[in-house]
Amino acid sequence: MKLNSREQDGVVVLEPKGKIMGGPDATALKESIRDYVNANKKKVVIDLAEVDWMNSTGLGIMISCLKTVKEAGGDLKLANVTDKIKSLLTITKLVTVFDSYDSAEEAVNAAK
Repeated sequence: MKLNSREQDGVVVLEPKGKIMGGPDATALKESIRDYVNANKKKVVIDLAEVDWMNSTGLGIMISCLKTVKEAGGDLKLANVTDKIKSLLTITKLVTVFDSYDSAEEAVNAAK
């Protein structure tokens, strides 16, 4: 998994690419979130447009990211959730836990 990040209107937009399945690459997502929260940047969007697949470990990482941001008083939104990931969120009933939007732009506007 590769991870790009940018800021838009005071919101951090993280753009993982590839598979979120645990291991050192996916840990980078968690560490990146922690670094931004520690820098007092607590409005985060994770753009999943380029994520091919996510397994249960990847889902755990996403939950951990959400928890880290929420405990710091911030907000985390998902954008461009693919059908495969949407199915995974629905099956695990996490679709009600994560706020997801059709585009990064919508998610950024909701997070502001």
